[in-house]
Amino acid sequence: MNRRYSRPLGAVLVLVLPLAAAHLALPWLIRDYLNDGLADIGEYHGHVADVDLAWWLGACRVNGLSIVKVGGKVPVPFVDAPGIDLVVDWHALWYDHAVVARAIFEAPALNFVDGGADEDASQTGAGTDWREQLDRLLPLTLNEVRVVNGRIAFHNFKSRPRVDIETTEVNANLYNLANLSDSSGERVARLEGKGLALGETPLEVEATFDPFRDFEDFALRLRVRAIDLPKLNDFSRAYGRFDFKAGKGDLVVEARADDGQLSGYVKPLLRNVDVFDWQQDVENNDKGFLRSLWEALVGGGQSLLKNQQRDQFATRVELRGSIHSRDISAFQALLAILRNAFIEAFTNRFELAPPEKDD
Repeated sequence: MNRRYSRPLGAVLVLVLPLAAAHLALPWLIRDYLNDGLADIGEYHGHVADVDLAWWLGACRVNGLSIVKVGGKVPVPFVDAPGIDLVVDWHALWYDHAVVARAIFEAPALNFVDGGADEDASQTGAGTDWREQLDRLLPLTLNEVRVVNGRIAFHNFKSRPRVDIETTEVNANLYNLANLSDSSGERVARLEGKGLALGETPLEVEATFDPFRDFEDFALRLRVRAIDLPKLNDFSRAYGRFDFKAGKGDLVVEARADDGQLSGYVKPLLRNVDVFDWQQDVENNDKGFLRSLWEALVGGGQSLLKNQQRDQFATRVELRGSIHSRDISAFQALLAILRNAFIEAFTNRFELAPPEKDD
């Protein structure tokens, strides 16, 4: 080889080979770093299958994230995320000198579990400061999070019957999670999401909150419309000892907190409900006399307290007090039921002003 070309080629190799080695090794190093950090996150343990890196684009893909509760009494993971794409915001990096990224979660699943009195068999996410863990693991700020085709599930594996309720096709966006203030100096994040409760019932939610104040200031609106009540029979049997023969239902929740003080309401609205059927429930030997008697009482009470003219049964339960103490008075619920029965029927329209959105 001509010596005139050997030196430049050698210089190129000196530069290229380390870069190539770093390109090959860096995904493994990032995966091991994440797995070391996820090994101990309070009451949970996490693991990542592998990492793909496109550093020249400022992009990273995390594959096979799973977070499970320590102890092995919960048979489903708390978080299961097959794919997470992280993309750096070059504008923020160039002009604000801040490492800000957006994350896209593809088909993630979130599982909540009621284990009854056995706390080790329950799974709610409590026991871990998730924001602190995220700050510790990722040396960047997530300004936007997008959820594509997600799933949220509630399980009770110990009840009889077993309860499995899912909201599927969850598509949601969370904006301004970074430490960025608006024109008034406030840090306001925004959530917008939709899904299908029980696989078919439209669910919508929107909220604004300050992610850096432990959610002591927020506004929330959630609505589920036209629930087919018999699809909730496993839940109603497990927790209420009755089932629905027919009926539709709506649920509206509007809540807000100011400096930790909660206000708002929860309003279920049930229409054309049929709980008790003599032939089905009394002559069914599998249910037993006491079960049938309870269903008769539930059905009779519902018929007595519903709005007879519009054949609907509803209540409006006020939310008041500290966000750390959400106990609701049974007397409040009773007054609300009586108000609906004898004065007016509720509708499924929102009553409060919607959360403010950023311009």
